[in-house]
Amino acid sequence: MTEIIIAAAVGLLLSMFGTPLAIRLFSRRGYGQSIREEGPSGHHDKRGTPTMGGTVIVIAALIGFASAHLVSQTSPTVSAILVLFLMVGLGAVGFLDDFIKIYKQRSLGLRSGAKALGQLVIGAVFAVLVTRFPNAYLITPAETRLSFLRDFGPSIGIIGFTILVLIMIVGFSNAVNLTDGLDGLASGATGVVLASYVLIGNWQLRNSCTVQLGPNCYWVRDPLDLAVVAAAVLGALVGFLWWNAPPAKIFMGDTGSLALGGVLAGLAITTRTQFLLIILAGMCVIITMSVIIQVGFFKMTGKRVFRMAPLQHHFELAGWAETTIVVRFWLIAALCAAAGLGLFYVEWMPK
Repeated sequence: MTEIIIAAAVGLLLSMFGTPLAIRLFSRRGYGQSIREEGPSGHHDKRGTPTMGGTVIVIAALIGFASAHLVSQTSPTVSAILVLFLMVGLGAVGFLDDFIKIYKQRSLGLRSGAKALGQLVIGAVFAVLVTRFPNAYLITPAETRLSFLRDFGPSIGIIGFTILVLIMIVGFSNAVNLTDGLDGLASGATGVVLASYVLIGNWQLRNSCTVQLGPNCYWVRDPLDLAVVAAAVLGALVGFLWWNAPPAKIFMGDTGSLALGGVLAGLAITTRTQFLLIILAGMCVIITMSVIIQVGFFKMTGKRVFRMAPLQHHFELAGWAETTIVVRFWLIAALCAAAGLGLFYVEWMPK
């Protein structure tokens, strides 16, 4: 528990006091956000706001995680290192995307094919490595099986598992990216999911099959360290949100959104809660579905379901204030996370 507190505290403090330095540095270098011309007119006032703030989140989280192990004099586990690898790798893809936008002064960064290729390569490496490295109990960071509250059913094979992992990584990294359309929206929506994984990791540690066998125990390789990762990223995100809340002084950019999506997918895979993430991150899923529905319906009929997709922009065009949308979407995100946690704990309730 001490490691969780240290990781969160260090991540928060570094992000809280490091973000203003990033704002000044990026402003001085002209690293400002480009705005799509077809976007809501109210967003044009945000042109030039410093972006790539996700670099602060990633660095603060890494230092927070390392600090927790330095203080506790423990070694990082394979599961945690793999999730952090996923975060840094996808963050690097996002950084390239952001940098191209800034360098070429346009709203389009990496081409969609190049961006997807980067996500797939990082995801494939993660998928291969996460089924290796058994511990003394022969538990690997992940199994080639499906999971909800835990692994279930037969193995789907390494090829099937790799495809599933790639879908999750690309899907959730893009889902957070789509959610990052209003000041503070993605920070708050992903923050509640990370908080959920702090609780899930701690609960899995206390009910590990390596400690005491039971009908509901968990075969998870490194639950405590996964909770430490979630806490470090959560602390860094909260510190960043102080400056990203409406009106934002800095945007996380694709650097942050892709990295955060990778962390969520990585935590779901290594805690054996793959399908539970769909509920925990329900707000991001809803926003992503709004884009899929809009594009699909338009291609079939030539008409739109929403005034604009993603969903948050529909409500902007309907006249809702930005802060109203953000707070209400935060509430929905919190309800989704609460529902997911409720499902996670329900099997422990007396019958």
